[in-house]
Amino acid sequence: MPFDSNLTTERPTFVTHLECAYTGERYEADTVHNLSRAGKPLLVRYDLEGVRAALTKDALAGRPQDLWRYRELLPVRRVRDIVSLGEAVTPLVPLPKLAAKLGAAELLVKDEGRLPTGSFKARGLVMAVSMAKAFGIGHMAMPTNGNAGAALAAYATRAGIRTTIFCPEDTPEVNVSEIELQGATVYRVNGLIDDCGKIVGEGKAKAGWFDVSTLKEPYRIEGKKTMGLELAEQLGWEVPDVIFYPTGGGTGLIGMWKAFAELEAIGFIGSKRPRMVAVQAAGCAPMVRAYEAGEEHAPRWPDAHTIASGIRVPQAVGDFLILRAVRESGGFAVAVPDAAIQAALDEAAREEGFLLCPEGAATYAAYKQALADGRVGRGERAVLFNCATGLKYPLPPVHRTLDRHQPIDYSVFRP
Repeated sequence: MPFDSNLTTERPTFVTHLECAYTGERYEADTVHNLSRAGKPLLVRYDLEGVRAALTKDALAGRPQDLWRYRELLPVRRVRDIVSLGEAVTPLVPLPKLAAKLGAAELLVKDEGRLPTGSFKARGLVMAVSMAKAFGIGHMAMPTNGNAGAALAAYATRAGIRTTIFCPEDTPEVNVSEIELQGATVYRVNGLIDDCGKIVGEGKAKAGWFDVSTLKEPYRIEGKKTMGLELAEQLGWEVPDVIFYPTGGGTGLIGMWKAFAELEAIGFIGSKRPRMVAVQAAGCAPMVRAYEAGEEHAPRWPDAHTIASGIRVPQAVGDFLILRAVRESGGFAVAVPDAAIQAALDEAAREEGFLLCPEGAATYAAYKQALADGRVGRGERAVLFNCATGLKYPLPPVHRTLDRHQPIDYSVFRP
């Protein structure tokens, strides 16, 4: 089969409508939407019986290993609207040394840093931009902590769509430069990501752009759900016992939960679900606070701060969907301090040669904490999500030097 057949072969499409995630109100497909009339996210719904009749595991197995292999469960109807930079299936990487050290049976990392622009944000934005292309949208805007803006810039430039992006003033320079270099106009804002989001929201009417903020359009979820589709297929159409997911806006956690339900409906998996663990930083943990209080919504977290900037989201529009997935799965929400995140990052790099991003390191810190307090058993199969390559983040300096003009004491190099 040609390497690009997922991008060039027309396949049947099964989107029937969109649905308000909060009220269940139905909305027409193939029309531009942001939030529902209730101000809540819209979810794409499919004719899953039709998918079940059209798609088999054997047919799927013969397709190229990229995100677009799941076209029957994706919203883009025509190949001419697909925008792609080569979204390969990301690997599941075992961490056997760390598992053995902790007395755990199996610890896996799904490494999303292998995607275009180096993060899992590529999944959501490739779908949002492809749908924007289908709708003829000419200008898109978003707030970002870094990686989402880079993904939007890359895909929108590929599609010939103008982009304007706003980020907190302390966003790492590598992210800001990447966004600008890939064709967007980017502004630093003296505030947090939700402050940037207010600018984007106000600009819809005043500047005429389309707001592609997290969960404020329906299609980033559809891209992110491919993490769940891939994961189940990689595990032989099984699901792990527990998933640790770095949670800011929570699109990926929500999307995976949706993916597992769709896979069961088309007969690809059974009723077993992984326990979904929402991992946050102690300096910005609105979901953890709401989970522990038994609340449905998570009020804004004041003075949000953490080294894991990707999960520094003080308030999420999809808070109820995150909490619903966590509770329905029998999972939990957990916060880890920055010191534990940094220690986890160092440990994985030095012992496994795996450079986690800070958000990914937060999941390893949370896993260790959950093993210690008994919320996860040592015999359970756990999957951590590393949401970006660690190379996109500031790394510690190295000061060790040698003077080649001076005698070298080679004894220092012996074990």
